[in-house]
Amino acid sequence: MTSPVWPVVLASGSPRRRDLLREILPDFEVVVPGIDEDEFTDSDPFVTAQRLAKEKALTVFESHQDSLVIAGDTVVALKELDGEWRQLTKPRDEADAFAILTQLQGRSHTVITGVCLRWPGGMSAFTESSEVTFKEMSEKEILDYIATGEPMDKAGAYGLQGGARPFITQVKGEISNVVGLPVDRLREAIQSILKR
Repeated sequence: MTSPVWPVVLASGSPRRRDLLREILPDFEVVVPGIDEDEFTDSDPFVTAQRLAKEKALTVFESHQDSLVIAGDTVVALKELDGEWRQLTKPRDEADAFAILTQLQGRSHTVITGVCLRWPGGMSAFTESSEVTFKEMSEKEILDYIATGEPMDKAGAYGLQGGARPFITQVKGEISNVVGLPVDRLREAIQSILKR
């Protein structure tokens, strides 16, 4: 892929997003945006993911106005029988992680990643979604997984690329999207910008 004409900045502290972006672009700077995520949460998880990605990109772009800033935010959501969405954030503690994983086990949920690209003279944003299905899990399996510490910094209290993999029976959509950044869609977006 052709490298952008600007320096690239990843507006995220996520090591998973850093690794995924490196599949597309070898050289970029990482800047962690300081925003209050609760302030931008909406009842619609697609809106939440998009708002947060946009706010992260705009915040970092303020101090990197000669760069292509790439930001992402991933939301894990369950659609209830009444059609309402329940968004599952990073767990507050181990009890919260247990509650979240108990809700996910034995059913499907949606993982939405909002992505925003801001560069000198332009901005574009999109969301990508994937459907993930968990097997029925025993209380011991959930507690043993929580004991690894992995769920504590992840939306939905699990990492597909880590210890939760054996619990997942199906993924519909881009797997990298579930990890934190839809690589194929992002590559297309960057190439589209470079053609302008």
